[in-house]
Amino acid sequence: MTAVPPGRHALIIEDEMLIALEVESLLHDFGFATCDIADSPEDAVRCALAHRPDLVTADVRILNGTGVEAMVAITRELGPIPHLYVTGNPDMLAGQTVAPIVDKPLSRHALAAACQRALAA
Repeated sequence: MTAVPPGRHALIIEDEMLIALEVESLLHDFGFATCDIADSPEDAVRCALAHRPDLVTADVRILNGTGVEAMVAITRELGPIPHLYVTGNPDMLAGQTVAPIVDKPLSRHALAAACQRALAA
């Protein structure tokens, strides 16, 4: 992935901590300076309002809702933000999004390509 400008911040919406930490590590490798991790739609909105993300990665199934619900709420509060979905359930997104989708288990290459597509949109 092309280097991300310095100081970029990502929000990872994921309720499985090991996966969240793997995504965080990869995003740091891709040049993101900081990341927040949220495990529910409510937590995701709180994090986004506290520190507007330059990119959001969201799982579909999370605590107390979905990553899609989280993105709708974040967009309602902050406007459009580049985002992608990292999920083991890509079929649940059929027809719901044009955002890039990365299938679990995670692939460094697939995540990098999805980040580039999301940031270029």
